[in-house]
Amino acid sequence: MPRIIRKLTAREVEGLRKQSGTHAVGDNLYVQLKGNGASWVFRYLVNGKARWAGLGSLRDWTLAEARERAREFRNALARGKDPLAEREQKEAAERAERLKQTTFAQAAKEYIDNHEVEWKSAKHTAQWRTTFAKTTKAINDLPVSAIDTSHVLKVLQPIWQKTPETASRARMRIEAVLSYATVAGYRSGDKDNPARWRGHLKHMLAAKSQVQQKKREKTGKSEHFKAIPYTELPSFMAELRRSNSISARALEWTILTAARTNETTGATCSEIDLREKTWTIPSIRMKAGREHIVPLPDRAIQLLGKPASDGHLFSGAQANRPLSNMAMLELLRGIKGNGYTVHGFRSAFRDWCRERTNFPRELAELALAHINKDKTERAYARGAAVERRRRLMNKWAEFCMSDAASGEKVVPLRGAR
Repeated sequence: MPRIIRKLTAREVEGLRKQSGTHAVGDNLYVQLKGNGASWVFRYLVNGKARWAGLGSLRDWTLAEARERAREFRNALARGKDPLAEREQKEAAERAERLKQTTFAQAAKEYIDNHEVEWKSAKHTAQWRTTFAKTTKAINDLPVSAIDTSHVLKVLQPIWQKTPETASRARMRIEAVLSYATVAGYRSGDKDNPARWRGHLKHMLAAKSQVQQKKREKTGKSEHFKAIPYTELPSFMAELRRSNSISARALEWTILTAARTNETTGATCSEIDLREKTWTIPSIRMKAGREHIVPLPDRAIQLLGKPASDGHLFSGAQANRPLSNMAMLELLRGIKGNGYTVHGFRSAFRDWCRERTNFPRELAELALAHINKDKTERAYARGAAVERRRRLMNKWAEFCMSDAASGEKVVPLRGAR
């Protein structure tokens, strides 16, 4: 129990600094001395049990100020309130009010910082940052708690008809940030997210697919990736083999493996198993978020030269950096002109599978690492052995090489392995 003494003066309180223990100052106010620390505390009873409420340090609060704070606590007791609980509620309300002043831009930055580790590439993160740096300028400086449907529409309506894909992605990203802000305590009413589509913006904006269809009808252009017909691939591959560039080797590898651009540019030596002749792409770099094993035909193995110092199969111009994701596209445009895309070779592979082989459609889809929505196809995918796909990829490589002269030179990446 504290030592009860008469009501102390300011000078007497100062003299207690070198002592220890808890000393009564008067009117439920005490000085608590522990080691080098000295603080004011208020003692009161709740249901017969003593409670101690800190009122700050002696360094920051004078005796007069501490007595004023103690008086506020006594007033709360007189009203039948627990002063400590009342103070905690007040502080919580103040914290909540401060949180609600967080801007949309601040909440967006926090969302990206918390999630970028789970995203597949730095490019994906950069796309999110670009959305919030450019597309959402109209709401970036607003408190995230104040954003409503009118603010979201102010961002989306000017671009919804012009660039529907960009607008749709912006909407989904705004919705994600607003949901995050609700969980973080920056706003309330998650069920009333003003950027949600279903049951809300769906009634305010035309469906993205309809907008895109109108654009195609108006321009006469298709938004599908333009692909070189598979019948032209043998001669195209022969032209690639005449080049000594890393870009040519990377593009040939991409075609032979039916891979996506980022899967090739991010490929490392550790993903290659020469004994099993496989390339295992980790889930973090796959669009479907699942590990993908690619059986490697002999020509792909021949492309593997001496590993680069940074471990990448296809190194870029800058030291310790992979090949740029634009390198293969620029090479393709140099050979075939604008309009064609690297991704289009996957379509050529799919057309060849359908028109020139008897391999099951499901096997071709599995080779492309497509997500199977059908339950039957998913069951097939689980049981499809790598060796069955190896036969498919070997036949694909044979077709791609079919126009090559028998003695044509093979150009490896970096000398002999």
